Order: sequence, then structure tokens, then C-alpha cells
Amino acid sequence: MAETLATQILAILFCLSAAAAASGAKVYSFNSQNSTSLSSLNANNGICKSVVEPQGYACQEHTVTTKDGYILSLQRMPSGLSGQAADKPPVLLQHGLIVDGVTWLMSLPDESLAFILADNGYDVWISNGRGTRFSRGHTSLDPYDSAYWDWTWDELAAYDLPATFQYVHDQTGQNLHYVGHSQGTLIALAAFSQGKLLNMLRSAVLLCPIAYLNHLTSPFARALVDLFIAEDLYWLGQPEFSLNGQVVNKLLEVICSNPGIDCSDLLTAITGPNCCLNSSRTKVFLDYEPQSTATKNIIHLAHMIRTGTIAMYDYGNENDNMDHYGQPTPPVYNMTSIPNDLPLFLAYGGKDYLSDVKDVQVLLDNLKDHDGDKLVVQYTDEYAHADFVLGVNANQIVYDPVIAFFKIN
Repeated sequence: MAETLATQILAILFCLSAAAAASGAKVYSFNSQNSTSLSSLNANNGICKSVVEPQGYACQEHTVTTKDGYILSLQRMPSGLSGQAADKPPVLLQHGLIVDGVTWLMSLPDESLAFILADNGYDVWISNGRGTRFSRGHTSLDPYDSAYWDWTWDELAAYDLPATFQYVHDQTGQNLHYVGHSQGTLIALAAFSQGKLLNMLRSAVLLCPIAYLNHLTSPFARALVDLFIAEDLYWLGQPEFSLNGQVVNKLLEVICSNPGIDCSDLLTAITGPNCCLNSSRTKVFLDYEPQSTATKNIIHLAHMIRTGTIAMYDYGNENDNMDHYGQPTPPVYNMTSIPNDLPLFLAYGGKDYLSDVKDVQVLLDNLKDHDGDKLVVQYTDEYAHADFVLGVNANQIVYDPVIAFFKIN
């Protein structure tokens, strides 16, 4: 069955890639104006004008340029609904994979972390990673150039996160709290393990922490990994990975026809049986998302799933690794190197297909020497991956404890 499915996938890849090459057309649709209730969300309007200001909140658009030339979009909410200026430290919110900063604003204001933090007096900053809808700029490259997509989460940890941290720190003159979800936790853990960002950091909240992935149970993600789909896309000249793209859409049809993979509810197939989502908001979320990432980034994550390690990108042979790293194997991010006195809040769920309980436990084992008064661990048995950012009760279950954590740090 696996061989038959793989053959189908390769045939689709070859046919679509050949057709695109023959016509000169771009394979991917960038989908800059989805026909959804968030249709006003495009590069011209921006997140502030489209999402934040209509709710009555002040919002500022900012940009920051990374050392490798990517121009990232940041939104600042300097006050709550009352209009009173923030009197608490800045908080930087970092989204996960194939989404963007709108994740933190998608639910109603009393259910969305960005609005809740602003109403509690925090100076809220929302980051949008490279390649997403509002962060497609570059000083010399165009998103249609394959070189634009030559990165993985290594670069997010090495360039994007330091650039946004430094910008928020410079703008506010204060050290900041950090909240990451999913991939947003991975890049933070990688940076912290290398001693980066710590001089600008008050505390870090890691929702659905990702460091180890080999126990991942998502049948959809497992199919992508086991069939080496990202690798095939990459070598066939598809550097941008978009679930809205023509090639990936055709692959989804084949994958979802495979027994054991139920894509009638794609969010569940990917993230797990979320307990507490509002169906109408979930539809808006699925219509607006997903955002693009680099195919190379998906390959990197696949390496982690297969090996059970958290390491830099593996170029596939000793010579190439030597060229990039000066050693035959990729350097490992050592989680035990994270300072024991760094205030950390880790929250994870029992139904999460991506941040699996067993993998989180491996991370916690690596943090076993962390100062007891500096590590808060919260487990919610009924929560899956999306509940932490879209759950209707996340304000009580997750965000209230997060704010209490901020107050003592």
C-alpha cells in the first residue's frame, strides 16, 4: 500500500512540475486575498487595520529587517480597550508553523491572548515569521525566487527571533516576556540553549513545546514524513511549501484517500482532537490559514521526527555538513544548556498529536535540574494543539495562569 501511494505521489509531482515548467506558470497560488470573512486581510491593509482596530484597540504596524535580509512585520498594541497606555512590560507573541500572528487575534477579544494581555496592561507585540502573508519582503530577493526559501527553523532561531527581540527591546527600553506556540517554542528553545536573547528576556511561556518529535502521532504529518513528500517537492523545484498550493493540494487528495487518514476534519488530522474550539471561529481560521513555509523547513522537521533529536539541518552527507558546520554531523541543540534560573512556563495537552506527551517528557527530563521556583509545568488532559491558541476556555485554563506567571517575573 505504501509503495502504491508513493508511486501515485511521485507521478503527481512529476506531472504538475512538468506542466508548470512547460507553461512558465508558477505552481503555487499565493492566495493573498482569500474569500473569507477575513478577506480584508491582505498585504495592503495589514493586521492592525483589518483585525485589531475594528475591535476598538490601538495598533501600530512596524517592520524589522533580519541580518540575512528578510523584512518582517510586527504589530504593537500599546494599550487596552480603555485606551490607557500599557504600564507593564512588553510581551512578544510568536506563532507556530504555517500560521501567522493573526493566530493570537482570531477568537473574540475576551478569548484571544493578544487582546487579553493588552487589557491587562501589557505592551503587546505580535511577530510574523518570514514567508507568511505580511512578512514576504526581502532586501534583495523575491518570494518567487527559490533562494528566498532557502531556510529552516535554524534561521528563524538565528535571525528572526534575535531581530524581533532586539527591536522590541530598543523600542521599549525594557526586557520582555515571550510567548511561543508550537514552532514558536522550538526556535526559542534553540536560541536559549545557545545563550542567545537571555539578556533581553524576563521570562518565556512555551505553549505546546516542541523540542523532540519522534513520538508525533498525527497521521497526516506521519504520512508526509514516511513518504518523504517534502524531500520530493524540494528536489523537483518546489521551494515554497503551501497547503494552498496546486502540488500540495493534489498530494493531499492522495494522502487523504489512504486508509487510516481521515481528512474530513483536517485540523483534527493534523493537530489532534481539540476539545474546546468554536466551530465558526475554526472555519474562519481554516479559511484564512494556512501560511507558507519553506519546503526545506518541513524537511528539517521531518529529520527531527525520524531521528528523535533536536539538531541543525542535516545536508545529507558528511562533506556538505563539513562545509556548513565544520563537522560531519549537524550540531545538536543541547537543552540542558538552557540556564537553570530562566523563568519558564510550559503548557501541554494530553490529546496533542504534534507536541506529544512523551516528547514533552523528554524535554522535561532535560530540564530536570532547572530551579524549582523558575519552572512552571501545566498539563491539561483534554487539550490538543489548537486549543492553546483558539480554545474558548483557554482564557481561564491557560492565559490566567500565564498572566499570574508574568506578575512574579
